[in-house]
Amino acid sequence: MNASENLSGPAADPVVRVQGLRKRFGPNEVLKGIDLEVDRGEVVTIIGRSGSGKSTLLRCVNGLETFEGGALSVDGRPLRHGDAAAMRALRQRVGMIFQGFNLFPHLSVGRNVMLAPALVHRRPGRDGEAVARRLLERVGLAEKFDAWPDQLSGGQQQRVAIARALAMEPGVLLCDEITSALDPELVGEVLRVVESLAAEGMTLMMVTHEMGFARKVSDRVVFMHAGRIHEVGPPEQIFGAPQTPELRQFLAALH
Repeated sequence: MNASENLSGPAADPVVRVQGLRKRFGPNEVLKGIDLEVDRGEVVTIIGRSGSGKSTLLRCVNGLETFEGGALSVDGRPLRHGDAAAMRALRQRVGMIFQGFNLFPHLSVGRNVMLAPALVHRRPGRDGEAVARRLLERVGLAEKFDAWPDQLSGGQQQRVAIARALAMEPGVLLCDEITSALDPELVGEVLRVVESLAAEGMTLMMVTHEMGFARKVSDRVVFMHAGRIHEVGPPEQIFGAPQTPELRQFLAALH
C-alpha cells in the first residue's frame, strides 16, 4: 500500500478541498477566494510569479497559516485552527518540505528521520531505525545514516528532508519550491526523487519554478496570479495553449 492509500474515505472524494479561501496579511489580501480540489494520487503543480499566493496556499493547507474566509478540508475533515487535536491529526496526514532543509545539526541523518515518528507515533527505536534506513535508501542515501547534516551537500540534505517527511506516512505531500535554495547542478537529484514519488502514486501539491519538471510530472497545473487562480488544466494545455493574457505573459517572460 502506498502512502496515498493511507487516507480513509471513498476513492472518488478529493483528498484536499479548498473553497472560497481568503487570506490577508494586514491590508494585503494574498488569497482572494481560492477554489481547488486535489484527488487521491494526483500531482498538482502551482506556478506563477513571486507574490501570487502560491506558497501561502500550501501553508494554509498544512495549517501553518490561518485564513479569514472560506473553508479547507483534508480527507473530508475541516481544518479548524482552534482545535489542537485536529491540528495535530492534520499534520500527521499532510507532510511538507520547504525551501530550507531545516535538519537538526546535532542529530545524525538517521536520527533526523527517526525523530518525528518516535515522538508522535511512539515508534520503538529498532522499528524506527529500520524505517529510516529504508527511506534513506529510497532517496538514494542509504550510506548516510550515520553522517551529520553538515557533511552533506544541499541536494543530499533536501533528500534527507524528503525522507523525514515520508517517515510520517503522509497522505498528502506539499513541496514548496524545494529546489530554489540549491545550486543548479544539485537540482536534478532532488527532482528525480520527487518524480519517483509521483510515479508511485503519492498525492503531491507542489510550488515550483522548474517548468520542465512541472510539465513532465503533473496531472494538472494551476496558474496563480495576484491571489487568484487564473487557469487550471493538464500541462499540455497550460504550457502549449494558454487561455489568459496573464499566463501568456508569465510564460513569455521565462524565455
